[in-house]
Amino acid sequence: MAAQRRTGRWWLRLPVGVAAGTVTAAVEFVFLVVAAVAFTGCAFAPAAGRRITGLTSRYGGWLVRVEHRRLVGLLAAADLPAPNAVATRRQVGYLAARLLPGTLGLLAYAVLGVGVVLAGIVLRAAVRGELTLLDAVSQIAVGAVLLLLNGQAIASIAALDVRLARRLLGPGSRAELTRRVHELTTSRAGVIAAVDAERQRIERDLHDGLQQRLVALGMLLGRARRTRDTDRTRALLLQAHEDVQRAIDELRQVAWRVYPSALDGGDLGEVLTIVTRGSEVPVRIRYELPVRPQRQIETVLYFVACEALTNAAKHAAATLVAVEIGVQDGWIRMRVHDDGVGGADPTGRGLSGLMRRVAAMDGQLTVTSPAGGPTTVLTELPCD
Repeated sequence: MAAQRRTGRWWLRLPVGVAAGTVTAAVEFVFLVVAAVAFTGCAFAPAAGRRITGLTSRYGGWLVRVEHRRLVGLLAAADLPAPNAVATRRQVGYLAARLLPGTLGLLAYAVLGVGVVLAGIVLRAAVRGELTLLDAVSQIAVGAVLLLLNGQAIASIAALDVRLARRLLGPGSRAELTRRVHELTTSRAGVIAAVDAERQRIERDLHDGLQQRLVALGMLLGRARRTRDTDRTRALLLQAHEDVQRAIDELRQVAWRVYPSALDGGDLGEVLTIVTRGSEVPVRIRYELPVRPQRQIETVLYFVACEALTNAAKHAAATLVAVEIGVQDGWIRMRVHDDGVGGADPTGRGLSGLMRRVAAMDGQLTVTSPAGGPTTVLTELPCD
């Protein structure tokens, strides 16, 4: 309704929508009466039951689609369930419930019509001089109050009409439960796949990185043991010490991919600040969460941020990365934006695995990365 108000035409669409609903309610009343009579006749002619059911489903579905277009087009009802996805029984139930706002709309416009007639009588009397000034003012004041009340009644009828559609055209409890079970099953499979992919990635990092570095370190120390040149031994030991430091850094990075233990001592903003100190690309962080979220949500946000920062440094040729974390409309939103060349593939192993992790928390991850840049990774997770 707010969108229509911004256009400046809501005051016209709303009464027209309620009036149209009154007309369609009369048609629906006729349909329900005919359907009731037809189904009663099925007791005497069972063979016609299937045909009557088909006709009821066909015309009932048509009426529901008409109501759907009216509510969306005239009453600006957003997020209404698709009319074709509703069972016949629920469609008939909705059409029966629609008789209430239809009847109330008829009463509201009947009262408005009576008010118009009375206003005409008062105006005629005023023109003829049959009313004093005080009587005319009082009549105008009473008429204005009644007009405002009538307008409020029409707005309430429109709200009731929309509420009935959302309530009765939505999926039933069984359908909703089935959908939720399917979502959880899919999320569980996605999480298992993501964890398996992460394990393979860690194994590759250990084998190709840390393991090779430790092998080289062992060879370096062996050379230091065999040499008799003191200066040569000192240089080899110095190089070995530097390799040990790099191996420790790599091991710490691998360990943080498994479990970001730094979150035990600080919030996500502090941990990301520590992570970005070693980044090759400048990173700007804005952390505006009034309450620290659950640990699982923090962990997911941490992995998404680290993957986005790694991609920006390795593949995007970015010069600046901005990480913004806040709350909007009951959702925790993290936006990672870089000014790189773009072209990130959401179906790649890293990003697709993160999408499955986010989906397992009933969240959503969106990647926008056109060729030429920039790249934006938006993560939305529920606060609770």
